[in-house]
Amino acid sequence: MKRVTLISRDGCHLCEQAAAVLDRIVPDGWTRVDVESSIELERDYGDRVPVVLLDGAEHGYWRVEEDRLLRDLARQPGESRL
Repeated sequence: MKRVTLISRDGCHLCEQAAAVLDRIVPDGWTRVDVESSIELERDYGDRVPVVLLDGAEHGYWRVEEDRLLRDLARQPGESRL
């Protein structure tokens, strides 16, 4: 299972920038999901794409916080981020 998911939309320049950052900093891959693929995603994230999820939880939106994401990826899934 991929730990990082990018919720994005076709034609979104911030989404393309986020995808480029994830390609660079997540060496073992990530998953991209189109926000328009479900009404639930559109309702939850439609006005904030791109949204980065880490282990299924929202990690951030609009921009990838590289240092924070790398730090949190170093932790085991379920380990506290505090």
